[in-house]
Amino acid sequence: VGISAVSVENAKQNLEKEIPGWDFDQVLADTRSVWNKELSKIKIDATDSVSTVFYTALYHSLLAPYLYSDVNGEYRGFDGKTHKAEGFNQYTVFSLWDTFRAENPLITLLNPNIVNDFVNSMLTQYEEYGLLPIWPLWSSETNCMIGYHAVPVIVDAYLKGLITSDPERAYAAIKESLTLSHLNSDWEVYDKYGYYPFDIIEKESVSRTLESAYDDYCAALMAQALGKEEDYRFFMKRAGYYQNLFDKQTGMMRGKDSTGSWRVPFNMFSLSHASSHGGDYTEGNAWQYTWHVQHDVEGLISLMGGKQAFSTKLDSLFYLRSENAVNVLDVTGLIGQYAHGNEPSHHVAYLYTYVDKAYKTQELIREIFDRFYLPEPSGLCGNDDCGQMSAWYIFSAMGFYPVNPVGGEYIIGAPQLKRIVLHLPENKTFTVEAVNLSKQNKYVKAVALNGQEITDFRIQHKDILAGGHLIFTMSDKPGN
Repeated sequence: VGISAVSVENAKQNLEKEIPGWDFDQVLADTRSVWNKELSKIKIDATDSVSTVFYTALYHSLLAPYLYSDVNGEYRGFDGKTHKAEGFNQYTVFSLWDTFRAENPLITLLNPNIVNDFVNSMLTQYEEYGLLPIWPLWSSETNCMIGYHAVPVIVDAYLKGLITSDPERAYAAIKESLTLSHLNSDWEVYDKYGYYPFDIIEKESVSRTLESAYDDYCAALMAQALGKEEDYRFFMKRAGYYQNLFDKQTGMMRGKDSTGSWRVPFNMFSLSHASSHGGDYTEGNAWQYTWHVQHDVEGLISLMGGKQAFSTKLDSLFYLRSENAVNVLDVTGLIGQYAHGNEPSHHVAYLYTYVDKAYKTQELIREIFDRFYLPEPSGLCGNDDCGQMSAWYIFSAMGFYPVNPVGGEYIIGAPQLKRIVLHLPENKTFTVEAVNLSKQNKYVKAVALNGQEITDFRIQHKDILAGGHLIFTMSDKPGN
């Protein structure tokens, strides 16, 4: 089958170029070879059932975005006209609300050579449509979900040196998308109040504030890197807007109206969906979104009253259940109020590490693996959402995760396989080894990178790219 978004003639040309021999067996062999090459970028030491889950996850994480331009470079743009991608391939299907968290960071690690194509694809949408993508499908913007999470993907690519085009072009698109009001974001309201009031923004006001604050943080990083100090201060101020919706009395992120009054009555268990009317949260509730401060976990800890109070609140998240919660299809994979089946929860299990309770993170990762990633038709606890669920699994299996997806820092968790070897660009390898790992030995006793003990709970992207050996010594006894 030949397909094209431009014309029948292009579809025929695609078919002739991609399958010149018209030999089914050869197509099958070539396809198998291409996928084996991609999947072989990570080699593991595991049982057959675990290998099935791992490589299924890796396969899922490599399916999207989709190549959209034809073999002659043409594609149908967001203005309905035919354009030609010059010097890059055009891609579509960016499920950014989901994938900015771990899927895109995984691609920058395994397939950095295509990240510049992704960025250029987003910038062409900006130039043809006037705004960066939210959730583009083919040549249209669905405006599905919230936030402007093209921003973290572009900024992370820039900070990792993966953008070959003019960074000023990218920054201009970021700044305009985050400052000129449009269908999805009323920035005048956001700037006037320092949050989205629920009596003005009638849907998802809390989630929109929290996710916008993260995008602002990312924009600030790029502004700073480009020497734009005034913009840096502006966006960093907005990155702190999450504090304006924290209610110290309940210890929750809570809806607030334009007079500064909290929403009453307040049901911290009540779930809302992106397509529903009303509700302050996106596919979640106050318990799940209170932790959505990926760029300033230390600031959130301070708001909650310190490490002990933060830890106690986290304990409640993973134990509390509600009989009266409204059913929302996307909120699945529950451990208490933690919902692994939906993306806003994905970094939360790692937060114990920030408050000297890393052993609880290690316990939770094992539980999530055992319950929510199984080699059977219903083995995933939620929608994979273009690979994000699977990317969480891949990172967590290796023993680290990008809690803050921008800037190249990973938080150490607990490896779930005895040996994992990453085959990286420039013929480098990065090996993760879990000594004494077993069902009982799920706790991390010590971690060393290239023979040097890691006393912090972080590892850097540049350390992985350099190649080396990360050794976890596992134990059956919890540590800190």
